[in-house]
Amino acid sequence: MTLVGITLVVISLAVAVNLRGTSLRARDLEYQVKEANLERQKEEELERSEELEERRIFVQTKQYIEQVAKEKLGLVNPDEILLKPEN
Repeated sequence: MTLVGITLVVISLAVAVNLRGTSLRARDLEYQVKEANLERQKEEELERSEELEERRIFVQTKQYIEQVAKEKLGLVNPDEILLKPEN
């Protein structure tokens, strides 16, 4: 009778360990997916910050200033001729 009791306890423990292992594997998979998503977001943020840094440098150039002056203010360089269509 004690052998049956011990066997039942051992089987119960084996089932509990197996269930817990399955639960841990599922949680590990969830964490792997989260980690991959975070890594992708990190790379996107890095690309965005690099683009912003390039833009910050560009807006400090003479080329950008001339571009804005022409587009927004309609200014021209002294050696340029402005042609406007007749309406």
